[in-house]
Amino acid sequence: MEEKPKWNTLLEQRIQHANSRLSARRRQLLESILENAEDTYYLSSRKLARKYGVDAATIVRTIQVLGYEQFAEFASDLRSHFVTRITPYRTMKSATREGRSVEGHVQNSLEMDRANFEALRQSVSPERVVELAHKLIKARQIVVVGIDLAYSPAWFLAYSLSWLGLRAEAPLGSSGNLHHRIRGLGAGDLVIAISFGRCLRDTVEAARVARERRAWTFGITDASNSPIATVCHDHWVISVTNPSFNGSYVALLAALNALLVACAHVRSRRSLQRLREIDQEEAAAGRWCTPDLAGEKKRP
Repeated sequence: MEEKPKWNTLLEQRIQHANSRLSARRRQLLESILENAEDTYYLSSRKLARKYGVDAATIVRTIQVLGYEQFAEFASDLRSHFVTRITPYRTMKSATREGRSVEGHVQNSLEMDRANFEALRQSVSPERVVELAHKLIKARQIVVVGIDLAYSPAWFLAYSLSWLGLRAEAPLGSSGNLHHRIRGLGAGDLVIAISFGRCLRDTVEAARVARERRAWTFGITDASNSPIATVCHDHWVISVTNPSFNGSYVALLAALNALLVACAHVRSRRSLQRLREIDQEEAAAGRWCTPDLAGEKKRP
């Protein structure tokens, strides 16, 4: 049985606070919507009403009891509830109910990737990217925390930042190794914590300890009320929604690429000098594969 989180989402909190003002019918309606969030978070008010056999006005009046002025506000909190309760099993189960062909599932995946990317453009402005780039450049040392699937983008970011001369790393190994590294941080250091959905405990704990030690913490997550967003000084919300069992990192990698571009151009002269040194070192070391001219057939 899936373990239920010990903390409530914003939507669950609103329902609890409004419980005495909700009729039994409306309470049952909201419970059904939450229990099937994977099938409801993307629906309009009319489609949601049709799904539960009520009129759209009933949906609107019900969410008004919760304190929402517009359906879009309710839909946003419902989506946040969904992503903090999502599991690979529930995602795959929801997808199989739709009756698509395999090709249809592939097309749906590509469309959701595009939607995630478009959402990124709306939620993270270029100005916010540049703001974070300035903090990275000024940091004494940077630790990027990502566990399991999130380790790959964490390593990518840390490795790329090192190319620009920044002291960055993505610790690998046991949770003990990670927390030993975090406990060595202090004022002037910076931690980027990457985790989605319910968020991994070790990632959240690393960000919490880093903040206690006066390091500046930045979260990359998919809900504004996720544990990562709550514990960090600042954060970006980036959707990793995917119709299959795995998360989609298309928007995440686009955001990291944009951040690296900003870091390179904030101090372009320093970046060019660093990259020139790398070019020279790699050319001298013969790192890259070149055609075996001796083995080629001689031309007449």
